[in-house]
Amino acid sequence: MSLFMDRHDVPGATPEAVAQAHASDVAVADKHGVHFLAYWFDPDSSSVFCFARASTADAVQAVHAESHGMLPNEVIAVAESDVLSFMGRIHEPADATQVTSPFRAILFTDLEGSTSLLDRLREASYMVLLTEHDLIIRRALSEWNGREVKHTGDGIMASFTTVSDSLACALAIQAGFTARPVTAESPELRVRIGIDAGEPVDRGNDIFGRTVNLAARLCGAANGGEILVSETVRTHPSAVEFRFAEPAALDLRGFSDPVLADLVLGGPSRA
Repeated sequence: MSLFMDRHDVPGATPEAVAQAHASDVAVADKHGVHFLAYWFDPDSSSVFCFARASTADAVQAVHAESHGMLPNEVIAVAESDVLSFMGRIHEPADATQVTSPFRAILFTDLEGSTSLLDRLREASYMVLLTEHDLIIRRALSEWNGREVKHTGDGIMASFTTVSDSLACALAIQAGFTARPVTAESPELRVRIGIDAGEPVDRGNDIFGRTVNLAARLCGAANGGEILVSETVRTHPSAVEFRFAEPAALDLRGFSDPVLADLVLGGPSRA
């Protein structure tokens, strides 16, 4: 399966009409082995861009032909960097000059079973899955004001200026992975997430300190699909609208005393 971007020129189109056309595409996509990941509408240029995973460009064309007959002007195979240019603001690695307060929430993600996935799949198929994995996380980071600090190979470390944004982003990431279809060629991807908050230390393009270490350890202690956070995060005033399980004391490597941790169960609906 490959990644494709298509472009439609649609003079006079409205956001409502574009949304309806996209819904029609999604309704017949499975028949053609296509999975639409996102679409963008630029009213200024009257252009629509669709991002999809498919075996061939012809399969993407076939979906549009059946659903509404509006064939794209072009369909091209894309790399992740091409897609991200259409996704709005994606933050570069953290720079201390962008931070107005030393307090930050640090979020780690980790793809469960990445080594076994690579072993089961051909490398090319695994890289397509990893690209989709990165896009789901980076789309959530963009939506919730996250700054990517670094890519860890099968996960991402990110920084937030508010605890609430880090929690909302974590829930958006898990929702993104839950929503993706699972097939023999595209197995389930389960991601674990850990979050702590405090005043980490900036050095160059990286961030260090207890907050970073604890967030990483919480990520490692979580199961796939879980979000595990510190008591600092759970008790922060901006986390009041989020729901948590009862705290549990965990023995984490590098910490002499047990650490209280909480599973995130849900959060407020976004207006």
